[in-house]
Amino acid sequence: MIETGRLILRPYAEADRAPFAEINGHPEVGRWLAGVLDREASDALMDRINAHIAEHGFGFWAAERRSDGRLVGAIGLLVVREGALPCGPAVEIGWRLHPDAQGQGLASEGAAAALAWGFLRLPVDEIVAFTAAGNLASQAVMRRIGMAHDPARDFDHPKLAEDDPLRRHVLYAVKRSA
Repeated sequence: MIETGRLILRPYAEADRAPFAEINGHPEVGRWLAGVLDREASDALMDRINAHIAEHGFGFWAAERRSDGRLVGAIGLLVVREGALPCGPAVEIGWRLHPDAQGQGLASEGAAAALAWGFLRLPVDEIVAFTAAGNLASQAVMRRIGMAHDPARDFDHPKLAEDDPLRRHVLYAVKRSA
């Protein structure tokens, strides 16, 4: 578990299923993630995330707002296996927040804490983030937490159709401080 001034990052609990499904089913969230998820797909995603956390000790944790205990999204780190994406193997940092929790600095706050946690506890020299080329808000978060765009590593997402406007992804990276 990671605590910041406004967030608690933790594994998901059964009580998180409905609010997580609401987040994953919101059109504004799905806009940058190749579509929305129905409840069944959201539950399966939560199960995969918790399995990743159980296996690795980290994952895309539940992001709970401290002031009211509300699940507002997911923020954390994920292992990208070799061959899964052009940037793998790697450790990715990522986030998704309910639209009414966006624009308040929560993504940057949680991602900065997850990034610090990763470099403190994981044997990696670099953490990456990627998003659709048009997702300027996520790219701004990447820059705010100290990541830099690495255009040579931008890629077409292999799970998206060639004509999908989200196919082209930009990659940002940050190295461990010496």
